[in-house]
Amino acid sequence: MIDKSLKLSLGALLLCAALCPVTLWGQDSTTSKQVASKPKHHPVEVTGCLQKSNEAGEFSITAEDGKTWDLRSENVKLSKHLGHKVTVTGTPYHESQAEEAKEEKAEKNEAKEEKTEKKEAAAKEAHLRVTGLKMISESCSK
Repeated sequence: MIDKSLKLSLGALLLCAALCPVTLWGQDSTTSKQVASKPKHHPVEVTGCLQKSNEAGEFSITAEDGKTWDLRSENVKLSKHLGHKVTVTGTPYHESQAEEAKEEKAEKNEAKEEKTEKKEAAAKEAHLRVTGLKMISESCSK
């Protein structure tokens, strides 16, 4: 009788030990999938005067904190709101290395004084892919 119950207990223990890693592995993959699906950037809202940028198809806005944002959008017609005070909503992004190289090449053609000013401005500059726009006023004056 002891031998039979010992065999059953040992068999149950081995079965449990064999199934525990499978259960834990399944939980780990679910957690990693949830982490991977989180967005990299949170939506940002910026209010200011919409201006044309020196880059083709690009606009800019300076926020009330002084930070300048380069704006791009495939869906929002930014050109219709030039010179207007607006609030834009979008997601921040980084320029590709090719875009950065193109801008650096253009900067090399400028005077050194202007280049220094641009570098200082670039430190405050960010890029935003606009997904929404709300017009506050048809003019930028306060």
